[in-house]
Amino acid sequence: MFGYVRPSAARLTEEDMDRFGAAYCGLCRTMGKRHGQAARFVLNYDFAFLALLLWPEETGEPLRRGCMAHPLKGRAYFPENPALSLAADQGMILAWWQVQDALADPGRGRGKYRAAAAALGGAYRRARACRPAFDRTTRQHLERLRALEEAGCPTLDEPADAFARLLAGAAGEVEQPVKRRVLEQLLYHLGRWIYLVDAADDLAEDFASGSYNPLIRRYGLEQGALTEEAREGLAVSLDHSIRLMAAAYELWDFGVWSPIIRATVYEGLFLVGKAVLDGTFQAGAPAFHAARRNKEQL
Repeated sequence: MFGYVRPSAARLTEEDMDRFGAAYCGLCRTMGKRHGQAARFVLNYDFAFLALLLWPEETGEPLRRGCMAHPLKGRAYFPENPALSLAADQGMILAWWQVQDALADPGRGRGKYRAAAAALGGAYRRARACRPAFDRTTRQHLERLRALEEAGCPTLDEPADAFARLLAGAAGEVEQPVKRRVLEQLLYHLGRWIYLVDAADDLAEDFASGSYNPLIRRYGLEQGALTEEAREGLAVSLDHSIRLMAAAYELWDFGVWSPIIRATVYEGLFLVGKAVLDGTFQAGAPAFHAARRNKEQL
């Protein structure tokens, strides 16, 4: 996963920001506890969003203590629970296969990915032992995606569908049948959106290296940038995926996490998509996380 899934700070209260920060820190601790310290370096906001979707009805109360990043001034965090465990395991599996996919791409520099694979091998094996079914389906969908890319698939829908089905598989261990179906739909359309946003974000690099990019094939691009017509068409497709996510979201009550999930689906994804298409997307910490740090310094 790629770090694109962020709530809009403008829609969050301070309480929401603190609660999301505690969930993020709780997931970081859970990844370290279950899979070793190296696993914590692959944590991103996409995995935290997944944890919120999977969260049980009982939220619990956060604890507070120091950590490697904040040894003197402790941070609030939620202790490990089934949602954090599941998101930690699935996130590690997704990160591992993302590294393997990059290593299989001859157009990408492989040095940093070899180092990542060496550092994360043990963490991946532990996660795979915990979630063998998710690892198996993830690998199968990525094999399909790789085959489409190697064949130079000229459409957006087929490769995006392969990645969307991969992410929808994260709902497979949800016990409640209705919630499982809701999350399968929500995560499917989120996966499609992530795949296309990432393609737009990597467009210049992929064009320069000769790597497969569905946007180059679909729109017959002759340079590493979208034409105005292609940009408009892609924006419509991205917005359609978000609207289908929103329709799925409305079918379930996510409790105290509803404001954060809503701020992501109804505004955050639109803002990120626009920033990627405009070429202004920043991969660093989003505004709400910076605002939380600033508040703690007062």
